[in-house]
Amino acid sequence: MPLINLPAFAADLLADFERLGTLRVDTPVIQPAEPFLDMAGEDLRRRIFMTESETGKSLCLRPEFTIPVCLRHIETATGTPRRYSYLGEIFRQRREGANEFYQAGIEDLGETDVAGADARAISDAIEILAARLPGRHLKVTLGDQSVFEAVVAACGLPAGWQKRLIHAFGNSAQIDSLLTRLSSPQPVAGLSPQIEALLASGDDATLIAHLDETMEATGYSTNASRSPKEIAARLKEKRALEKTALDGRTLGLLREFLSLSIPLAEAPAALFAFAAKSGLALDGALSRFDARVAALGNAGVDPGLLTYRAAFGRPLDYYTGLVFEIVIDGSSAVLAGGGRFDRLMTLLGARERIPAVGFALWLDRIEQALARDGEAAR
Repeated sequence: MPLINLPAFAADLLADFERLGTLRVDTPVIQPAEPFLDMAGEDLRRRIFMTESETGKSLCLRPEFTIPVCLRHIETATGTPRRYSYLGEIFRQRREGANEFYQAGIEDLGETDVAGADARAISDAIEILAARLPGRHLKVTLGDQSVFEAVVAACGLPAGWQKRLIHAFGNSAQIDSLLTRLSSPQPVAGLSPQIEALLASGDDATLIAHLDETMEATGYSTNASRSPKEIAARLKEKRALEKTALDGRTLGLLREFLSLSIPLAEAPAALFAFAAKSGLALDGALSRFDARVAALGNAGVDPGLLTYRAAFGRPLDYYTGLVFEIVIDGSSAVLAGGGRFDRLMTLLGARERIPAVGFALWLDRIEQALARDGEAAR
């Protein structure tokens, strides 16, 4: 079906994708909702347009392309490495702008040269935007979830706290709130005396049975919410986490790391210095970070465009390493964004681990930037 109301530069964009050696694919507008609800993250889940089939299966309008492209790759049993491109409509509620808009992008699946593939994603996104917006100064903000995960793990936090912090990566307010709680733990409140007693007793079977009876009596469906066993495990985890308090030095290290915001060229030295000063074992994550910086240099990316922010993340749960966004200097409107999502393919059903990285372009925002350029030229 031909696309209508596309920006004038769409044909040039498709030519770029072909020149970059990608296979253009399309995916259905109606998608199974479960992968997005499970893997895309809370921010996107709140903004999805949901519906259901006549059999009651949860469906949604396509809210992004990465998950559908990955599902298509798995279903067609296509070998890797493979570079896909897409251009089409997505549907999700936005704080600003229309709820139905065009995105385009590239998903790079199966390339084992991780640093090289990361660098290529950033380089391609910059090149495409620079061709559409000649003369505009672009700025790239880069983060790395795997470095943050390595820092959190090296600090010796319990697994539950590590999971919470990693889940909040990129949300500065939420991270700050969690660190504040770690500095002065608060007890879990609002539990009934009976549940308090069952938690204290350690009798898991009785606790689960009690929760099951309570849910049945109050009309809660275990198909629509957590099961009694899951709720019991969550309550026990909260009990354990409320007793965790980090010493001032470790909290200071976490805050020091998250405050890093420097030119990318200076980041490897700064991160290695932080590791040495703190005594944290970060060698693997920092070596991979250093390799990516070198690969960006080999790809000819102007280092003056790139800033590393240790606290920078993107609001999608499936990212595992590199994350980045590109704006025009002086503007907050994100024109391109992406990152690495190495765990996603196996979570979606791939039989083997498939490394993956990609980026998306917001065509309406690029079009708006072009319109502003046109008005300024008149």
